[in-house]
Amino acid sequence: MSSLLLKNSTALIALCLSFPALAQEPAEADAQSGIIVTATRAPTPLEQIPASITVLDKAAIDRAQDIGVTELLLRTPGISISRNGGYGTATSLRIRGAETDQTVVVIDGVKLNDPSSTGGGYNFANLLIGDAERIELLRGPQSTLWGSQAIGGVVNIVTAQPDAPLEGSFDIEGGSRDTVSARAALGGVSGPLSWRIGGQSFTTGGISAIAPAFGGGEADGYTNRNVVGRAELALSANASIDLRGYYSTGRVEIDGFSGDAPDYSHNREFVGYAGLNFALLGGRLRNRIAYNYTDTDRDSYSPELEQPLSFEAAGKNRRFEYQGIFELTDRISATFGAENERSRFKSRSPSGSLADPLPDFVTGNAEITSLYGQVTVRPLDGLTLNGGVRYDDHNRYGGRTLFSAGGIWELPSGTTLRASYGEGFKAPSLYQLFSEYGNVNLDPERAHGWEAGVQQAFFGQAVTIGATYFERTTTGQIIYNSCSTDSTDPLCVMPGTDTPRWGYYLNVARAEAHGIEADAAFKLGGLTLNGNYSWTVAEDRSAGAATEGNWLPRRPRHMANGSISYDFDFGLTLGSAVRWSGKSYDNAANTTRLDDYTLVDLRAEYALSDSLRLFARAENVFDESYMTAYRYGTLGRSIYAGIRGRF
Repeated sequence: MSSLLLKNSTALIALCLSFPALAQEPAEADAQSGIIVTATRAPTPLEQIPASITVLDKAAIDRAQDIGVTELLLRTPGISISRNGGYGTATSLRIRGAETDQTVVVIDGVKLNDPSSTGGGYNFANLLIGDAERIELLRGPQSTLWGSQAIGGVVNIVTAQPDAPLEGSFDIEGGSRDTVSARAALGGVSGPLSWRIGGQSFTTGGISAIAPAFGGGEADGYTNRNVVGRAELALSANASIDLRGYYSTGRVEIDGFSGDAPDYSHNREFVGYAGLNFALLGGRLRNRIAYNYTDTDRDSYSPELEQPLSFEAAGKNRRFEYQGIFELTDRISATFGAENERSRFKSRSPSGSLADPLPDFVTGNAEITSLYGQVTVRPLDGLTLNGGVRYDDHNRYGGRTLFSAGGIWELPSGTTLRASYGEGFKAPSLYQLFSEYGNVNLDPERAHGWEAGVQQAFFGQAVTIGATYFERTTTGQIIYNSCSTDSTDPLCVMPGTDTPRWGYYLNVARAEAHGIEADAAFKLGGLTLNGNYSWTVAEDRSAGAATEGNWLPRRPRHMANGSISYDFDFGLTLGSAVRWSGKSYDNAANTTRLDDYTLVDLRAEYALSDSLRLFARAENVFDESYMTAYRYGTLGRSIYAGIRGRF
């Protein structure tokens, strides 16, 4: 009884902090000045960005102690996730109720996506914090600058850059379920050369991917190894060469449809970047010419079958780009560029019998060429306006033109007003077009959305409150349509054959989302309070469909986060965080409900010196049982401890 009272009291405190909250950015961003954001594809002061953005710097990342990027972002407004088990299993992150493949993920300027995945998006399962120095979350349609997929928003991850002759960092921690994480990085600046390389190893015994209530019993483990590096060589005062790379390999054990199984999957990701930067006209015109390459390979195995290889897929992207930033005056600037992206994929699903030969790969490719431009004007002190346009020429769908506009006004009273409008265009993925479930007659998804918000600061930046209202409409949304064994639908047969299939993709859906994101922050001496609340209505608006008016799957309408921490003078920091998620539904028919839940975490950190800290945390302290995807397990109470060094 006492534990239940403590749990409910802690949750009530968090919600009290959250509901009156009205700020767009967390305290980590608001309490600082001079923050430069790169998620807009150009270095931009935070106070000049009309769209909703959350910036988490290295101090905030360290303070949270989270292992994965999804866990960190889940504490920010408008974010929900679903995961098919523990660490490493398929993870979907949704911004403002948009589909997970409508989110663009960027690492050091390189856009990540897997052309062989179902929606052509990015699986967040293997994205650990690693050597991230800053994470920026840009909400709302951002396709003008980032192109296809940026309907929900952009997650921009910036790794650390050295600024000393030699510097480094390390984190080592361990805890529940034989979990061990070790990360280290080293870099420096020597004359015209700056460089940094970092690596991480993570392993855990895990939990059963299938929840115990549905027959899951054995633990499904996960390992991940990744390395990231970057180097920049100054050729002159106005020119430099930039090289970046990222590689990750993961192995996760998974369960079958009927429960425990020895099945497992491998995932390998490689990202490469090479760029030439040069400035002209006395530095007023900054130019970047670059080549990006991403390569993702995925394999699944069922060791109990005669033919253990059950799935094999590979997706590759090659992108050439030019970007320019021209400072016309000290109040007018333009960002413009051109891109050419070529994607291809292959996949196959072999039979479990050695009597059946390996099937041929299904393959596909696409090419898109784009031009974009955005002008930013600061007509008055504190007022920033921008407008942009993008033209995409897809080799299958022809040309599309997108527009965006926005403004932000900082008043002397401490009030900030924001408003923005954006459009999105997402071509069908290669998997949706050419796989065994593909439909070559699919049309692109299109979206448009707007938002308006206000933020108020008191006593400098000691107190901030604010709120944002948003709306987004998506038409032609692509869904998977199942086929029955006796279906007469001609699309329920593999094209060009008499072979029936389980289903196919088609455009039928219209989705609408609207809501409010609010947060507040308070800081007094060593005491820091943060809270946010999100109300997100994401519904199926397909006229005449049986699901019209239903909630989109796995999207809670109500979510809230709250945290409190105190820094003692002798180097100790204690904190607690609470997350509450309202109910959602697992299926489009809204017949399978996922109940609401409350998670409470505790954190502690002690500074042994300026460069060395001990830390510990307890997650899901009250061992709450919950699901973000029906039948799949979630982590119970977990305890971790470690040491962190920065030198």
